[in-house]
Amino acid sequence: MTWYLIIPFAVLILAFVVKMPIAYGMILSGITYALVKGLSLSVVASSIVNSLFGSFVIIAVPLFIFAANIMNSTTITERVFDFANAIVGRRRGGLGHVNCLASLVFSGMTGSAVADASGLGLMEVDAMRKAGYDDGFTAAITAASATMGPIFPPSIPMIMYAVLSGASVSALFEGGMIPAVLLCASLMLYVGYVSRKRQYPYSKSVKGKEFWKTTLHSLPALLTPVILLGGIYSGVCTATEAGAVAAFYTILISLVFYHTLSWKSLKKTMVDTAKSTGAIGLMIGAAACMSFIVTNEHVPDAIAAAMLSFTHNKYVFYLIINIIFLILGMFIDTQTMLVVFIPLVLPVVKALGIDLIHFGVVIILNTMIGLSTPPFGMLLFVTSGVSGTPIKTIIKEIWPMILVMIGVLMLITYVPWLVTCLT
Repeated sequence: MTWYLIIPFAVLILAFVVKMPIAYGMILSGITYALVKGLSLSVVASSIVNSLFGSFVIIAVPLFIFAANIMNSTTITERVFDFANAIVGRRRGGLGHVNCLASLVFSGMTGSAVADASGLGLMEVDAMRKAGYDDGFTAAITAASATMGPIFPPSIPMIMYAVLSGASVSALFEGGMIPAVLLCASLMLYVGYVSRKRQYPYSKSVKGKEFWKTTLHSLPALLTPVILLGGIYSGVCTATEAGAVAAFYTILISLVFYHTLSWKSLKKTMVDTAKSTGAIGLMIGAAACMSFIVTNEHVPDAIAAAMLSFTHNKYVFYLIINIIFLILGMFIDTQTMLVVFIPLVLPVVKALGIDLIHFGVVIILNTMIGLSTPPFGMLLFVTSGVSGTPIKTIIKEIWPMILVMIGVLMLITYVPWLVTCLT
């Protein structure tokens, strides 16, 4: 390791110590590197901006954020919840099952775990609490089920991975379908086990005319993933254009079918989207600074050489990567992990002949598990804020769910067909 690496990383560590926001710390580290290396700051900035923000695909991120915010500010999330309740609510612990299924359906509209936990999660928590579920379990299953958001298409992290790796966005979306369904089914099995053990209540059975009425009212919202995925896979639109379609369609059904979108709520949604997009954009740009440093210093090549000298077995490599990313996910947010670490490991992935689509889905599921993993999983804080449940109470309940999710991760890691069969 040369001084060109030691000094910028020392600056980054110092930024952490003085509690500087992580994005600012990474930008400061990048500036320090450029000065130490004798590079022009304008040239470095131009290189980063052109390589990352010049991508047409990344424009889909604010579009899907906008669509998610529209859904959360109108009654679309309520329709999704009602439909899920009509399908699986009659079981013991029915609202726990509804929590999982509704998250799977909602993930086909937004591609955001945080949008699921903060919007749909509020409704799920209120309903489960009123029915007598434990607060810790309620918040934990809400956080765990929200991880499906970026696995089932569309997915904002998959778009970011595609930008970094050059993988096909549509193929990534296809690859995430079966793992998301497996994750949903596994969590529902766990909910069933806990519900029988704790004697959680049955939910009201929805049958006959009431069932069809609920389905009919939910249909415009449920058509969102059908329109999006149908457009992408038929070749009618790209992932970015599908983001625009999602944004337009959510506005349309909110105005025409549900009559719940006012000018005031639309204005607030636009402001919230701008804030979220700005925060994500700043984080991506800051992480790209760090990526520029390690790439310019040929760190990925050194890591590739070191790992290939240790093993040429891709299954051992997957085990190492999964362990590393699971640990990192406890402390680092998804965007930072993807932008900083994916360029580091891609040379090894390519050298071992690993399918980029399979690797992408595995890594994204891994980072989603990190969102629910103590001590700093973002979904823990979101659900704690939504439910008012202390973090320590959620942590106590979520560990078994994390083990269930890791089981699904191992399954799709070592059975690649589960990812690639639809691509």
